[in-house]
Amino acid sequence: MGKKGRKFNNKRGNGGNKVEKPKKERPKTDYVEVVRENLDFEKYYKAQKIVPENEWNDFISCMKENLPAAFRITGTKKMAQALLHVMQKTFFEPLSQLTPPELTAEEIAAGEEPIKPLKPMCLPWYPDNLAWQLNLTRRDIRRCEAYWQLHQFLISETETGNISRQEAVSMIPPIVLGVEPHHKVLDLCAAPGSKTAQIIEFLHSSEDEFLAAIPPGLVVANDADNRRCYMLTHQTKRLQSPSILITNHDAAFMPNFHHSRKDGSTGPLKFDRILCDVPCSGDGTMRKNFDVWGKWNPANGANLHGLQLRIARRGLEMLAVGGRMVYSTCSLNPLEDEAVIKRLLLEADGAVQLVNISEQLPGLKFMPGLEDWKIINREMEDIDSPENIPLKNTNLYNKHLFPPSAEEREKLSLHKCIRILPHHQDTGGFFVALLEKVKPLPGEKVYIESDQPVDKSASAASTQRIRQPPKKKRRQGFKEEPYYYFEEDEVVWPGIDSFYGIRKDVDPGLFLTRTKEGKKRNLYFTNSLVKDIVQMNQDFIKIINTGVKVLVRSDNRGATCDFRLAQDGSEVLLPLITKRKITVTHSDLVSLLLNDDMEMPPETVTMDQKTQEQCSELCTGAVAFLYQADDSVTIKFVGWKGKKSLRAYVAKNDRIHYLRLLGADTSKYEKNKFELQRNQMASNPPETNKEGEEEMITNQESEEAEVKNTNGDVDTSSCIAAKSEESSS
Repeated sequence: MGKKGRKFNNKRGNGGNKVEKPKKERPKTDYVEVVRENLDFEKYYKAQKIVPENEWNDFISCMKENLPAAFRITGTKKMAQALLHVMQKTFFEPLSQLTPPELTAEEIAAGEEPIKPLKPMCLPWYPDNLAWQLNLTRRDIRRCEAYWQLHQFLISETETGNISRQEAVSMIPPIVLGVEPHHKVLDLCAAPGSKTAQIIEFLHSSEDEFLAAIPPGLVVANDADNRRCYMLTHQTKRLQSPSILITNHDAAFMPNFHHSRKDGSTGPLKFDRILCDVPCSGDGTMRKNFDVWGKWNPANGANLHGLQLRIARRGLEMLAVGGRMVYSTCSLNPLEDEAVIKRLLLEADGAVQLVNISEQLPGLKFMPGLEDWKIINREMEDIDSPENIPLKNTNLYNKHLFPPSAEEREKLSLHKCIRILPHHQDTGGFFVALLEKVKPLPGEKVYIESDQPVDKSASAASTQRIRQPPKKKRRQGFKEEPYYYFEEDEVVWPGIDSFYGIRKDVDPGLFLTRTKEGKKRNLYFTNSLVKDIVQMNQDFIKIINTGVKVLVRSDNRGATCDFRLAQDGSEVLLPLITKRKITVTHSDLVSLLLNDDMEMPPETVTMDQKTQEQCSELCTGAVAFLYQADDSVTIKFVGWKGKKSLRAYVAKNDRIHYLRLLGADTSKYEKNKFELQRNQMASNPPETNKEGEEEMITNQESEEAEVKNTNGDVDTSSCIAAKSEESSS
C-alpha cells in the first residue's frame, strides 16, 4: 500500500490533476549488420567438392543473399484449387502487368532501391501447382499498395490455415515419403510442424468425403522439447485431423507404442512411414539464419553425427518391413548426411536399402549424394585415415565418419541421396535420403499375425508382446489431463445423437473428453486407431494432445441440446450428422458472412424461400450451413438458428476466406491503410496540419492492433459461456 500511495501521490497534484511527465527519448541503437563471410566455411566445402568448380562463385554469392519467401496452399484438393484460382486471378495476373512506382526525390536522397517487379514462381516439383515462391521484400510491401494487398491476403489465409509459409526445400521430405490415408506415420522430430502438416494433408487426400474427413491411418508427431510440442499443437489444430497424436519424448529413445492386432493379440506398433528430420548444424539455412555465418566451424558436423545416428537408428527399429523412412537435414555437411546413411546401411546388413527419388521430383535440380569426402578438424587440418586421427581429436572423430571403401561404395549406392544447392533454384541448402526396409534388422523380433483369434488366456509369450518399460518420472512441463472416451452408458450421448442424427455406423466410443467428473464442457473425436493407442499407452507415454474439438457445451435455454457444433471440428463432424443441416443460396451465404452484429443478426424472413422452409422445420439450436458452388466446392460452417434469426459462428479471417471464394466484397473486414492515408491527407493536408498526419498514423496503428487482436476470435456473443469454457480447457 505504501508503494502504491507514493506512486499515486507522484502522479497527481494540484487538487488531483494529473501531472504530465516529459517523455523520454528512445536511445538510438546502431544495429551492426551480420558479416556474411566465413573463410573456413569456403575452404571446407571447396575441399568436399559438393559444388562443381565452375559453379562455386554462383554458389557462394547466392548463400550471401536473402532467401525468398515460399508458401503452399493447404486443405482439400478442391478447396485448395479454388483458393489457387482466386490468388492467380485477383493478385498474380494483375501484379504481373503492374509497373512499380518510381522513387521520389526524398527516397533517392535516402539511398532507397527501386521496387522490383513481382515474379511469382510456381515450384514445378510440388503436386498440383500448390507451392509458390515470391521475391517480396518488406521494403516493397511498405511502399507499394498492390504488394501490400497481396501480403495482407497471405497473412489472413495463413491465419485460417489455408496457406502455410514454409521454406521450399523443406517441403520435399513429405512428398517423397509417399503417405497414403491408411498409413501409420511417425514424425520423430516434428516441431515446429510444417512437415507434419504436409503429412496430415496427404493422410486426408482420399477422394471419398468420409475417408477424407476421418482417415483410418495415424500420424504420431513427436518432439523432445516440451514447449515446442505446444507450438506443434497450434500448427496441427487448424487441420482438424482426428488421426493426429502429439507426444513429448527424446527421439533417440522413443518408446514403443503398443496396439491391438487384428488377431486379438497386443504388441509394439510398427510404422509404415517415418520422417526423420534430425537436428543439424543448419549451414544450409545461412540465407535466413545469418548468425550461422559467425558460429560455423568444421567440428559442428562431427559433434552432431552421434545424435543423428541414434535418432535414425531408432526410426529404422520402429519401421515395418516394406515401410519407408526419409532421413533429411538442412545441412550440407557430409558428416551429417552421407556418413550417417553409410553407417545405417552397414549396420542393417542388407535389411535396408536406398531408394531413387529423382523421378518423384520433376523439375527439381539437385546433386547426387557424395561417395567420397574429407575429414577436416577444427584447426582445418586434413585427416586422411582413421589411423592418423590426432590424439586431440580422438574424442570427436572415429572410423565411422570416413567415406566407404571401394568395395562398399557399389553396395551402398550413396549417389541415390540428393543434395539441393541454393544457387540452382534460389532456395536453401538441403539433404534428403529415402530408405526402404526390405527385411527385419539383425536381431529384430518378428511377429506373424494369425488368421485365428488368439486365446486371451494364453501366456504373454504366445502373443510375443514385448514387456512394457518401467514407468519413468515425467518430464518437466505442464502435466496433461488424461483422456476419457465415452462408455456405453454415457449420459450426454442420447441427447446429442437424437438432436444431430449421428450416423448409425459411427461408434459413440470415439468421442472423448478431458473431464471424468462434473459437466463435460468440450467433446473431442478421434479415429479408432488413435483411441486404441491412447488407451493402451497414455499411462507411460507422454501424450500432449490428440482429438478434434467437435462439440462445445452451450447452456442456452432455448435449445433442447446442451452442446453446439464447434467450427474447429466442422470438417470432421458434419459428415457424421444427418440433421441440423441447412442448404443455403449464394446470396444467403454472403449475407450471413457479412453480418457480424450479434445484437442484430439476419432475420430468417430475409433469406431465400427454400432456406426459410428448412428453418421452419428446425427448433432453436446449433446448425450447419452448406453451399454447393458450381465447381463442386462445398462451403460449410456452423452457426445458430434462433426463433426468428440466423447467425454464423465464424472467425473474422474465415469470413474473409469464404467471401473470397464466393467472389464477394471483403472491404468490410479488410482495411486498406493506403486508402486511409489518402483520405486523411485529402481532409488534412500535411502542410496545414502536421499534427493531423501524426494522429492518422496513430489511428492506423491502433486499428492494425485491433485487427490483430480479433483475428482469432469467433463472433459469437451468445456463446460467452462457451468461450470461457474453451479458454479454461
